[in-house]
Amino acid sequence: MPTDAQLLYAIGASRGDDGYSEDETTNAFEARIAKLAGKEAALFGMSGTMTNQLAVRSHVKQPPHSVITDHRAHIHKNEAGGIAIFSQATTHALVPANGLHLTMADIESNLQLGTDRCVAPTRLICLENTLSGMIAPQSDIVAIGRLAKRHGLAMHLDGARIWNVAAAVLPWTYSGLTRRLSELLEPFDSASMCLSKGLGAPVGSVLVGTKEYINRARWFRTPFGGGIRQAGCILTASADYALTHHFRLLAGTHLLAKRLSEGLEELGCQILAPVETNMVFFDASPIGLTMKNIAVCLAALPDPIRILEVGRCVIHHQISPQAARIV
Repeated sequence: MPTDAQLLYAIGASRGDDGYSEDETTNAFEARIAKLAGKEAALFGMSGTMTNQLAVRSHVKQPPHSVITDHRAHIHKNEAGGIAIFSQATTHALVPANGLHLTMADIESNLQLGTDRCVAPTRLICLENTLSGMIAPQSDIVAIGRLAKRHGLAMHLDGARIWNVAAAVLPWTYSGLTRRLSELLEPFDSASMCLSKGLGAPVGSVLVGTKEYINRARWFRTPFGGGIRQAGCILTASADYALTHHFRLLAGTHLLAKRLSEGLEELGCQILAPVETNMVFFDASPIGLTMKNIAVCLAALPDPIRILEVGRCVIHHQISPQAARIV
């Protein structure tokens, strides 16, 4: 949740009208994110779902068209069918052959190219990093990017937790973050970067890309209901503070998640996915417990702990080692 320091910092934000690009705090924040990402421009949105859907709508022009995603991807499963609603596109959701992440081979064999009038041609490839807390190998992403360019296809990243990817391999320095993020995002034409999930901003996400592309997305943001007047007050100012002060805390959440997974494994639980960042997926049935039982018990603690009944624990920078031990 937002800290007192964030809210106090936001008091000093400008109060211009972002609908007319007149808010100095928001303009400066968007420029900061664009520079970190190695892209020309950035656009603040109210949520990762908004910036993902703006990204797709700004890439695709005229139906029929299709979008390739992982079958587990948020943009495919958890955005209320937004790709179909807003972009009139269908998704081709692929299951990775390796069980972990999509590779060039997975995608190449499923591209819809040519002039077959019975299929919706592929126009966009959407990847997610991290996915279920797992980091996609950059070599595979680069290979997929080359495939996309060879066929004239656009590439979008749902980078809701791209900050965790950067933190997983990066000792904290501002210049180091710029180099790492630029490298991670270089294969993509656009990327959505959540500000609330890992960094702890009260709300928001940023879409990055070329100036021309972001201008198009800014236009679409209006009918999406995303135009904000005084965006600097609370929103982008708090996000700016979170980036400055909270990114360096993410590596600690990864260590705590690893410690939690080891403890659960010692108890006899099954860990369902490699723990590479701040997520732990586990199954407690081997020790005779259901996820519902565990969720009810944790919710009844004096300081309640909420977990999803699907067996997913997400560690953020305000979770203490004591809370992890209680789980």
